[in-house]
Amino acid sequence: MNLADPVAEAPPAASLALFAPGRRAACLGAVALISMLAFESIAVATAMPAVAEALHGLPLYALAFGATLATSVLGMTAAGQLCDKRGPFIAAMAGLAAFLAGLLLAGFATSMPLLVAGRALQGLGSGVLGVTLYVGVGQVVPQALHPKLFAMFAGAWVVPGLVGPALASFLVQFLGWRSVFLAVAAVVPVAAALMLPALRRVGSGTGEALRWGTMRWAVLASLGALTLHAASQAGAGAPLLFCIGLAVAGIAARLLLPVGTLRAARGLPTVILLRGLIAATFASAEAFLPLLLTQHFGWSLTQAGIALSAGAVTWSIGSALQARVTRPERRRLLLPGGFGLTVLGLLVVIAPLGIALPSGLVFAGWATVGLGIGLSFPMLSVLLLKLSPPESQGSNTSALQLSDALTSSAALAGAGLLFDPATRQVLPVLLMALALVATATALSPRAQPVAE
Repeated sequence: MNLADPVAEAPPAASLALFAPGRRAACLGAVALISMLAFESIAVATAMPAVAEALHGLPLYALAFGATLATSVLGMTAAGQLCDKRGPFIAAMAGLAAFLAGLLLAGFATSMPLLVAGRALQGLGSGVLGVTLYVGVGQVVPQALHPKLFAMFAGAWVVPGLVGPALASFLVQFLGWRSVFLAVAAVVPVAAALMLPALRRVGSGTGEALRWGTMRWAVLASLGALTLHAASQAGAGAPLLFCIGLAVAGIAARLLLPVGTLRAARGLPTVILLRGLIAATFASAEAFLPLLLTQHFGWSLTQAGIALSAGAVTWSIGSALQARVTRPERRRLLLPGGFGLTVLGLLVVIAPLGIALPSGLVFAGWATVGLGIGLSFPMLSVLLLKLSPPESQGSNTSALQLSDALTSSAALAGAGLLFDPATRQVLPVLLMALALVATATALSPRAQPVAE
């Protein structure tokens, strides 16, 4: 991109501070926006049963989530190209507009189809914003501070993760389910006012013109993600639908992701593949952990929620710890080390299922999983920006988040096939998650370029 670095004129003492003049508003806006997106995701999941009941829309319950995921793939792809060609400011404006429109449409919906349409707009906007945040704020903040930046991004999820379910329940009970969507909509202008002025100064890009052929493949990827999501609801036809969705998503991924991603070529392709593997590990294990704790070990929902919150807290701690490691030779150890901790944590979670051990080990294991992912997840974002030239940061960030979305969709659909509601046996799902992160651990040395 052609950009005038907004921190270039900052005094040398300020160059080491994440919230130094010239980038303070962008960082505050990013925190506000990520917290808003996190709360929206958590709160809507909490409120959706009440929404579906009020709108008589239980048959469309799954689609209310699947549509969001599917359109986010379109948003990610479009945002990557838009950031490279026009800069992050235009992309952020478009993403905020789509997200806000989706919130308002959902908040005032009078039927479930209208609510699903609103959720689809939200997914489109959040997909755009996810890429724009990485690219735009990543260019406002100098590369030396990227570990701290992505630790801050992870930390912005902690408070919503802790208070989101309770606050959403309060809003639904006392103000009605519409207030969940409208409360988030009220925060959008605040985040925009903080972040957009800083992104405007980043300037426009020098990348290729928008490639509409690529968007056609993004549509195919969206259909694949939606098919994978629907597989868990398809009954006897679920295996066939899963295979179709996996094939469609795989074809699209091969064309949308950098060459060599699916075969773990050294450097950037492996970074993008690892993001998908670790995201799928966490998504599949987290989705079934409450079921394990409540159905198998007899924990209450509150106790299970505390265990999930522990993982969110240790994720934030791990992200903060990786930001403190500055020596290159030590930073290279963080990625395999984080994956290794995740393997260890899942083994501890699984252990009480096969051996007569206290169920409290599951709590300790999940906290270890959070710590391991907290160490490794930001490292992938830092490596991606480090290995990407400025004119390709948008498309590569888009690829990173596409890998996350598509692999998580496949893992969750696979988990749905492995889980037997009759026996409520979660072990096959946890073993799948363990296999995913073990693969990531084995491949992690390939994330470093040959020169390093």
